[in-house]
Amino acid sequence: MSFKFEELDYQKTPLGGLSLRRRSEPMLNGVVIYEVKLDDEFLMSSLFTDAEVQLARFGLAMLADSHQQDLDIVIGGLGLGYTAAAALQHRAVRSLVVIEVMEQVIEWHRRELVPLGRDLTADPRCTLMQADFFELASDPACGFYRSSPGRLVHGVFLDIDHSPQHWLNPGNGAFYTEAGLRQLAAKLHPGGVFGLWSNEDPDDGFMSLLNTVFQSCRSHVVSFPNPYTGGKSSNTVYLAAKDAGG
Repeated sequence: MSFKFEELDYQKTPLGGLSLRRRSEPMLNGVVIYEVKLDDEFLMSSLFTDAEVQLARFGLAMLADSHQQDLDIVIGGLGLGYTAAAALQHRAVRSLVVIEVMEQVIEWHRRELVPLGRDLTADPRCTLMQADFFELASDPACGFYRSSPGRLVHGVFLDIDHSPQHWLNPGNGAFYTEAGLRQLAAKLHPGGVFGLWSNEDPDDGFMSLLNTVFQSCRSHVVSFPNPYTGGKSSNTVYLAAKDAGG
């Protein structure tokens, strides 16, 4: 079987060279894989999306436990769109704002260079916003809606950094502190949920931090087959719920 590879886009960004690649994988009978790299670092692959999907599903299930409908959801990090697409499958989602710092990534979806681009851009509930999630989350005078800064949301699901300890940008670190998380919690409705994807195992220190800010917290280990190792790999999804009393 011939090996096929195509670089769909390459752009220079303040964080480095960003590339979108499509290739067939011979060891998987030619399955087509989309990959995103920042310089020499792999950011994401369409082959491993289980935890990204579960981030939305677990978070929305946690909101469903409080019987909330007409949900306004924010996702930090667009990537290949799997978390956003999973959120839009939930009928209770009224609006979805996906915040992505790199305009190039948003353009991949608008130009339908990635498999889920049409699904996201065609859904009237979904808005793709070019902005720095961490700036919006940390600014007490600013919300996630440009036209309505004080508007609260029901859920915030974040998938940008590799883990709470391993950041793409050193400036992101201030978010993973008690002060940073409290600023985020202030933007959630009572009973609202914060969810976070991590490439690493559950971290007791971060769970303790979440428990300081939120009423209830849990972590889920999401395992999935890894054809390159012949075994399983795993990611972590953290969930934290704000006190329903405010």
